[in-house]
Amino acid sequence: MIRTLIVDDDALTLELHRSYLAKIDGFVVAGECTGARAAVSAVLEQARDRPFDLVLLDITMPDGSGIDVLRALRARAASIDVIAITGVRDAETVRQMVALGVYQYLVKPFPFAVFEERLRAYRVHREQARSTAGEATQAEIDALLGRSTAPVSLPKGLAAATLQKVTAELRTSGALSASEAAQRLGMSRVSVRRYLEHLASSGIIVRSPRYGARGRPETEYEWNRRVDGLDGTKGP
Repeated sequence: MIRTLIVDDDALTLELHRSYLAKIDGFVVAGECTGARAAVSAVLEQARDRPFDLVLLDITMPDGSGIDVLRALRARAASIDVIAITGVRDAETVRQMVALGVYQYLVKPFPFAVFEERLRAYRVHREQARSTAGEATQAEIDALLGRSTAPVSLPKGLAAATLQKVTAELRTSGALSASEAAQRLGMSRVSVRRYLEHLASSGIIVRSPRYGARGRPETEYEWNRRVDGLDGTKGP
């Protein structure tokens, strides 16, 4: 069974999505949240026991956005699958959600048939991913990446473990240049900069120019404090 967390601040929507999921084989509602902070806390707490497989995530909530939730989860290397279900349809929001690895983006309102089609497609994708082992064929790779609304969570060449290491350093160190981060992490400047740029484009850290030296200003990277607070933790 695909353990699913439903996140929406509207009680009627929670009830509707719960009833929709009950009609689709292979899914079970394992939790419900009405806010951004509660969603992040639920995912992180359950990760130690019985993790959720999928989050049906609203974008607009009183204490934060779906983008904030995804940033917080990705910053902590949570690889949970997410389907955005929202009335928000502006291109910038969609772009940010896709950059953060959302699997599908479903715009409200929609009939059950559309919901069912997307969830069944996700179930097939998940089964395909679990059945593919060893070296994948091109057909298997195409099947795993063949959805149209979301790329893989990390760009080619970036590793989740290293991303977590870089993220943890930025979260506690204050503003760092790529050279300073590389020295602290024992990595090459070029490699570290790729991770920093990915985190910056995802909104987890922020870029800013560092002035004071001769020549062109150096770029420094600093933890985005908006990511903090969603799970009760605090930044530096």
